[in-house]
Amino acid sequence: MMDRRVFLQSVSEALAAFAVGGLLPRTALADSPLASLGATGVDRRARVARHCPVVRSVDPWAPLSVGNGGFAFTADVTGLQSFPDAYREIPLATQSDWGWHSFPNPHGYTLKDALAPYDAHGRQVLYDSEQKSPAGQWLRENPHRLSLARIGFELRRADGTVAGPDDVRAIRQELDLWSGTLASRFELDGRPVRVWTWAHPEHDAMAVRVEAPDLPAGRLAIRIAFPYGSHTHTGDPADWTHPELHHTVVVGQSANGVSWRRELDADLYFARAAWAGSAALRREAEHSFLLTPRPGAARFELVVGFSPAAETTPLPTVGEVQRASAEHWERFWMDGGVVDLSGSRDPRADELERRIVLSEYLTAVNCAGSMPPQETGLTFNSWYGKFHLEMYWWHTAHFALWDRAALLERSLPWYASILPAARAIAQRQGYAGVRWPKMVGPEGRDSPSGVGAFLIWQQPHPIYLAELVYRAHPSRALLERMRDVVFETAEFMASYAWWDEKAGRYVLGPPLIPAQEIHPARTTFDPTFELAYWAFGLETAQRWRERLGLAREPRWERVKRGLADFPMRDGLYTNAGSDLNTFRDPEMRRDHPTLLGAYGFVASPRIDPVAMRRTLRRVMSDWQWDDTWGWDYPLVAMTAARLGEPEIAIDALLKDTPKNRYLPNGHNYQRPGLTIYLPGNGGLLSAIAMMAAGWGGAPTTHAPGFPRDGWTVGAEKVRGLV
Repeated sequence: MMDRRVFLQSVSEALAAFAVGGLLPRTALADSPLASLGATGVDRRARVARHCPVVRSVDPWAPLSVGNGGFAFTADVTGLQSFPDAYREIPLATQSDWGWHSFPNPHGYTLKDALAPYDAHGRQVLYDSEQKSPAGQWLRENPHRLSLARIGFELRRADGTVAGPDDVRAIRQELDLWSGTLASRFELDGRPVRVWTWAHPEHDAMAVRVEAPDLPAGRLAIRIAFPYGSHTHTGDPADWTHPELHHTVVVGQSANGVSWRRELDADLYFARAAWAGSAALRREAEHSFLLTPRPGAARFELVVGFSPAAETTPLPTVGEVQRASAEHWERFWMDGGVVDLSGSRDPRADELERRIVLSEYLTAVNCAGSMPPQETGLTFNSWYGKFHLEMYWWHTAHFALWDRAALLERSLPWYASILPAARAIAQRQGYAGVRWPKMVGPEGRDSPSGVGAFLIWQQPHPIYLAELVYRAHPSRALLERMRDVVFETAEFMASYAWWDEKAGRYVLGPPLIPAQEIHPARTTFDPTFELAYWAFGLETAQRWRERLGLAREPRWERVKRGLADFPMRDGLYTNAGSDLNTFRDPEMRRDHPTLLGAYGFVASPRIDPVAMRRTLRRVMSDWQWDDTWGWDYPLVAMTAARLGEPEIAIDALLKDTPKNRYLPNGHNYQRPGLTIYLPGNGGLLSAIAMMAAGWGGAPTTHAPGFPRDGWTVGAEKVRGLV
């Protein structure tokens, strides 16, 4: 277990000073064609209020979360986690940055037990591709993210039996985004119950206030229960079937509070609860406690907090949590960027603005912690709770573009903390610098995968993200803090490219799997997007050297200038040099259309815009959209915007396909099981910032990425892409 504050302190002294927490000083942009838009008088509060989610029934697609970026609590219509069986589509969990667990490893599996050799131009290179081996499976499952507790009501009918979801009537629940308040009301046997739920912006704690003046004593109690860790790949992170494998120890108790010590194999964390007024706490099972307010209590207040180490400072009161939440969220909405579409005539504008506002909230709750987020954030587990570094850009780049760079800076130092692990991967494979893993937990150890081990497009991400932070507030201190990450990433990128003497060019792969993951590792080379991103990363690293007063690195320059040409056929860009039939073979027109990213994502100067426009139109007409992912639509929109096709950009963002569905709570649905997908939300925000604020070489018109006809865009403090 590791607290995000403790974890950040373990990073080098320079990175520990990486301005985690409040906003950094604003300075003028330097070395950048980007700039914030001028004020347009947007009514920020009205914009947010238009899109506060309202729930009127037990809806498995609409649980709502409160949180602070590194801790989140997801609730049902009661404001707590009372009916988990009715919310299997989006499980009700309580998760944190630091809450991880590993099953015992009696066989002592290590990554070397999942390695296999692959030919890389006559050289044998070891990749951790054996995911189906016993070692591979254990290493993938561990560590996994925990649900720290389930906190829910026990409601009883008039006859004393336990109430279920069908017994809760007259439901109205609203998430007030402006204050971070989840306000719930319902009736039980015709008697009203009102509940308010908050998360503290600085502490890993949730607070609840309950008012049920007409409900007789004994009809309402709050259960706090602690689960074991689960090896579920995607879904509920709680295992309630093995009470014998973990321990819940009461380490302190008073009339108004209790402290627990939680032991799960070799892992440990602590939980505390404090309440106002008289209540009875009893242990009803090994890991379950029932808190019953005293008879006649019209109001009951409770705070539950979690930590990786024992804490002695008192928990905040409910009132203090409420005030802190209100101040935090008002600052969030007032200080950051804003895009207002309320004046638009296009009937799709309201839905697009709803997606934008809710994505701002959801990414702040789920993706703004001390390390990269998992694809389902802090809501429930996917890929065992681990994060995918190729998705990190899509989760967090928008923070820098919406004038919230400090939220990105909370997790960016994590790269420096795993430099030794990333360096070991590169050395094992015979490369210089650092090779970033793909699917990881907090310790940075890669997870064996027949696909992930061969991806390379996550490598330039820390360079790009550091560049976005620098453009938001340039400083030499930032350059110094991130120089090792940027420079060692570039060292690997230059080392990885193979010089083809016969062709007179640098080649990427094989073995390689591009961002469009349907390609075979052993034969794929020169994917279009990766070629462009490689050149972008190397050039950006060179600019960092120049800003630090260093000469450009000749090896990086040779590789950048010598990379292979982008593969084309029939006047269209193709996915990779090894795939010359993208638009002739339907099999190649599914998954991510990342061939567009060479222009939309990084704007390679070697791209022919005319050919890319033809490619974009073919993608829009011929791609298998049911077999895509949520961030693909923002990627298409970015490309369309750069090409002067704003109508296509809007069509892409609002395309009616299953993977582009946005639920009532704002989450981006993907498929059964993976019912939320935050890279889609983050990608949407990056695309919107670009469309509103522009990009390098964009027309100087207002909101150049939006259509002129039917769209009125009010924007403040947003930045576009490079």
